[in-house]
Amino acid sequence: MALEPENERHAAQIKAGTTGRKRGHSFESVVAEGINRLKMPLTRQAIPEGCLFKGEPGQALLNFVLSDLKLARVKSARAISAGALATAEEGEKILVVNGVEVRRCKSDVILTLEADGRTITKGISVKQCSNKNPTNAQLYFSTATAFCQLLRNNGIQVSDQAVGAMRMFCGDPNHRPLDKPDALRGRRCDPNRWFWEELPSAARKELEDVFTRQQNAITRLLLQKAYLDDPFPPEYLVHQTRGAKGNEVEVAIFSIDGFIRLSRQYAGFHTRPYRIKKGSHKDPPDVEHLAPRFGVVQFQRGGQKQHPTQLQFNLKAGYFYKPPFSPAEEESV
Repeated sequence: MALEPENERHAAQIKAGTTGRKRGHSFESVVAEGINRLKMPLTRQAIPEGCLFKGEPGQALLNFVLSDLKLARVKSARAISAGALATAEEGEKILVVNGVEVRRCKSDVILTLEADGRTITKGISVKQCSNKNPTNAQLYFSTATAFCQLLRNNGIQVSDQAVGAMRMFCGDPNHRPLDKPDALRGRRCDPNRWFWEELPSAARKELEDVFTRQQNAITRLLLQKAYLDDPFPPEYLVHQTRGAKGNEVEVAIFSIDGFIRLSRQYAGFHTRPYRIKKGSHKDPPDVEHLAPRFGVVQFQRGGQKQHPTQLQFNLKAGYFYKPPFSPAEEESV
């Protein structure tokens, strides 16, 4: 549903957000067009150790996929950028891939290979960073209720109390400190939401147990399962690490299975202390909160003007330079 601007400034913010998303889709086109320019048939080349690749991202991705599928040679390869579905005008939100209609898709690029006498179609998730240094990459953005329903739809049970706690964490209406006058008495931090450490202890423990026990499954859901009717969920991830240096583009490439395994090796569920140091609800010097995360995934209340109570999951900035993702940590980041 399109947002209705509240004023000229809000209209400008909405326009800037749409422009930013469209700019992000430009890298998906770079990846897809890079694959489509390759001369076919193509023989697989050896890939370096680790997840980082420099050069033509489309060629690096295709070579990685061939290696992962144990294909020595491919007769043809065709890539389609699907991410533009998110910002397409009404009536244009359909792609047809191998006779399959695609209306909503978590994959940003859809890759079709002809090899060994068969047709193979794979979805690719694409993340982009154009800054000098790596930044967080958004993974999933929805309401607390929708996220908990996603868990339930995929066999991960959470109680109504846990759902309520997630709504408190996001600051949904009727789940905020400001909805309870007694809760505001003496409160020294944001009245619009409850922080992780403030959630009811039983519900918070349940949520932490779910993220601990189901870390791999939840990571997979965030990467692949946003839509029930998605015909091509991502099976690979290509992530531009930072802005290109001249013509040199660096990307990190993973299979989704490999990424999930590495994220679990990096860390289990844990919390990190932090303080809010700017904005209208800055924390006093002695107030500290807990930020929840699992592996290289971190999540928080969105807080944006358009969607302040949404639940936002991000990938940790620069995770691809950290062991076990990369053999050695990048010193310059």
